[in-house]
Amino acid sequence: MTTGQQPPVPSPLGPLARYEKSLIDRITDFNDPRQEWRRLFSELLGTFFLVLAAAGGGMMGQAFPGVISHGAAVVAPALTVMAIILFMGKISGAHLNPAVSIAFALRRDFPWWRVPGYIVTQLAGATLAALFLRAVINVSAKYGSNYPASGYSAGAAFWMELILTMGLVSVILGTASGAQNVGIIGAFGVGGYIALAGLWGSPISGASMNPARTFGPDLVGTTFTSYWVYVAGPIAGAVLAVGIAFVLRGRGGDKSALGAAQGDLFTGAYESGQS
Repeated sequence: MTTGQQPPVPSPLGPLARYEKSLIDRITDFNDPRQEWRRLFSELLGTFFLVLAAAGGGMMGQAFPGVISHGAAVVAPALTVMAIILFMGKISGAHLNPAVSIAFALRRDFPWWRVPGYIVTQLAGATLAALFLRAVINVSAKYGSNYPASGYSAGAAFWMELILTMGLVSVILGTASGAQNVGIIGAFGVGGYIALAGLWGSPISGASMNPARTFGPDLVGTTFTSYWVYVAGPIAGAVLAVGIAFVLRGRGGDKSALGAAQGDLFTGAYESGQS
């Protein structure tokens, strides 16, 4: 009998049991309050970058007339959101938007007790981005905000924000739910929708689809013209999207959607189960 390294002992758990164990570990991670600061920092940083691109387009356009095209101004934040989802989505879910956090909570994919913290950090990230842009570009942050177009009422802008956000949140919930969960590919769906919505919808309302995105520049620019449009429109659109998700796929709360909505800091058991 030879001596030496003993062969590895096979896991007593089969593939299905290992996968079920990984889901339990992920739920435990979701509820671990020690990780909450990471999720909140992720939301703050992600929203900072989003507003940096979204408000930066308008402010740079004011500082350098003719340099920033309409297409560039709406595609830049879309590409930014795509990148943020890819590199930080597993930390916090990369909501970056109070309407998205509320929608995930209504869908039972996200705990309500986390919503206030997410919204506060999203608003803070947006404000920090507007402050940074004002200091560097040296133009008022109001040029980076969203307002109803000249000749159009606040009501028209409200309906535009509602329908655009309904589509955005439908894409987010659809790519994060059950058999529809397409992992990182969902980032391309969300980013693509934001770009398309901005290309055709932004002339009337600015295609904000995000109360935090408009709040930061409005606060720093001290101009809250028709800000209610950019709160009521996106939230109403998000609520309608939750209703559409129920009609299409039934109740939420499935485990894959929980991972997409809340982030998935734990990876060990899941990866070992797939090896």
